[in-house]
Amino acid sequence: MFQTGTLEGSKPEQYAQLLEQARGLMHGERDRTANAANLSSLVFHALPDLNWVGFYFFDGTELVVGPFQGHPACVRIAIGRGVCGTAAATRETQRVPDVDAFPGHIPCDSASRSELVVPLFQGERLVGVFDLDSPRLDRFDEDDQRGLEAIAQAFIDSLPAA
Repeated sequence: MFQTGTLEGSKPEQYAQLLEQARGLMHGERDRTANAANLSSLVFHALPDLNWVGFYFFDGTELVVGPFQGHPACVRIAIGRGVCGTAAATRETQRVPDVDAFPGHIPCDSASRSELVVPLFQGERLVGVFDLDSPRLDRFDEDDQRGLEAIAQAFIDSLPAA
């Protein structure tokens, strides 16, 4: 059952609470779009200093914008291009303290100063990426990365088997 509440305690404790909320929100729902939409909203409203939270899904060729919260976004991103495309190509979370210093950064929202992108893989199959932007430089630390990777994994776990 989904229940939202104010996050309390240390940052790892807050992410544990947010993960439980995310699991409750997605419980019993297998639709990728529905879960991505609700998860984007949950994270956007729960965490401070974010100006964009959402998903890009792999269509077999490139990443295509999916459900999100924030200003309108870039629609298509090539694999290997920008922070999102790099996360997809390397299979590694990209935590970027200053997007202006990231080679090939794609400035979809000029207010974004830092970014964290978690690649989404179901086994070997690329599903897409979970993308968070902040208007604050160096917004994301290791606790954010671990917490958001756990939430991204909960999203993957909610999907039907490939």
